[in-house]
Amino acid sequence: MIRLLSLILPSNVDNKVPGMQLTVYVFMLLAIVSTVRSCIHLLSPDGGAGSIAGMNLQVAGADEVIFAFALWGGSQLIYALIQLAVAFRYRSLVPAMYVLLILETLLRMLVGHMKPVTFAHTPPGEYANHIILPLAILMLALSLWKTAPAELAAKGV
Repeated sequence: MIRLLSLILPSNVDNKVPGMQLTVYVFMLLAIVSTVRSCIHLLSPDGGAGSIAGMNLQVAGADEVIFAFALWGGSQLIYALIQLAVAFRYRSLVPAMYVLLILETLLRMLVGHMKPVTFAHTPPGEYANHIILPLAILMLALSLWKTAPAELAAKGV
């Protein structure tokens, strides 16, 4: 358990990829998507609540929903900037960031079940959750895998 924790949270943070290089490229892509998503929530007039998520904003309290979406966009932007810093400068933290991504996705899914909302259509984030969660779990495993498959094949394993 301590060894796993030290792989996820290394004592020395550097720009070395702990596992397979692919995990960093996928993480970069996810960081860019997070940046775009956060900017949409932060800068869009309706925060994406109506135009993207399909929420009815013709009701009392709609301004508060838009405000909450914009606040969420601000938080997402901070998280995205951290993701970008890790992707380009602190790659030894990629496994830790995949753990955070898994937890964040699971928590969003849990909130969706605990506090359901009516949408005009299924929001893109709902579909994305079902793609990102297994992808992040796979990338976490590969980011912790110290021996590349080609090296194993060369050894006859």
